[in-house]
Amino acid sequence: MEPPTEVRLIHSGGAEGKDCVLITDGGGPLTRLADGVEAGLLRAAAHTLARARSLFPYADRDELRDLAECLADSLEDALRVAEGRRGS
Repeated sequence: MEPPTEVRLIHSGGAEGKDCVLITDGGGPLTRLADGVEAGLLRAAAHTLARARSLFPYADRDELRDLAECLADSLEDALRVAEGRRGS
């Protein structure tokens, strides 16, 4: 058995908000699951950004507030993905 080669920080969205560390050989089922979750978060962020860009010129105050909240959530997710891939 080869020693683990990949260390990733996985952020929890649960009630306790505790993170975990995933240590794998880089190709197992947990790695693929983590990759899929991260890819979904980044796709959602890209969708939110595209939506925001299309609505900015026409949005009223309430819509801008909603967009700002969505963009902040998406940025937080993207930063978590980046931090997790860094292997902190």
